[in-house]
Amino acid sequence: MSKKKKLILEAAIALFNEHGYYQVTIRMIALKLNMSSGNLNYHYKNREDIFEAIYFEMVSVFDERIEKLDNTEISIAQIRSDIKQSMIRMMDYKFFWTDLYNLLGVSDKVRTHFQEAYKNRVAGCFLLFEKMKKQNLMKDSSFALEYEFLTERMINYGNTWIYSSGLYLNRFTAIHIENQVNTLLSMLYPFLTLRGQKEFKNLLPELFNNT
Repeated sequence: MSKKKKLILEAAIALFNEHGYYQVTIRMIALKLNMSSGNLNYHYKNREDIFEAIYFEMVSVFDERIEKLDNTEISIAQIRSDIKQSMIRMMDYKFFWTDLYNLLGVSDKVRTHFQEAYKNRVAGCFLLFEKMKKQNLMKDSSFALEYEFLTERMINYGNTWIYSSGLYLNRFTAIHIENQVNTLLSMLYPFLTLRGQKEFKNLLPELFNNT
């Protein structure tokens, strides 16, 4: 990607995060960069092209993590670190996650990728669970669909935590993000073995101070 294209995407992300995608025009992005709309259109034909470029930049890291999962050494600390990295990256593209449903209608290419990515995330969760079972960190399921339901809860929470937090927060703090990381990680706790629960407690002893 050229330096000019990268600068355009950075400016667009900043404006989208501040005002929302639908409130930002090509002219606003061009003005932020002190360039003409025509010059910007040379690099990106329209706002939708910019949106697509931003989306695929955003998901490149997420896709890469799923691809590497098979060779990743699993621990409760590693899982928490991965959740935290993902949530911090999501905050860089806050506009997308606060208007997910509507923005998936902007581009067929983005919607198709997002739907395929969902399938990959489901497969990634099941791969994670199997690796955890092999390391005696996670129990076997108690009924047929138990881990399917867990996977759906975790993915849905991961997709919507920024939106739901924004309903009652004026700004996001580091403490809030840490709490969201722990909330998502804690969904695993009831399914952990005694060894897994011990790792969890050693990692986050502050959660158990009152027990």
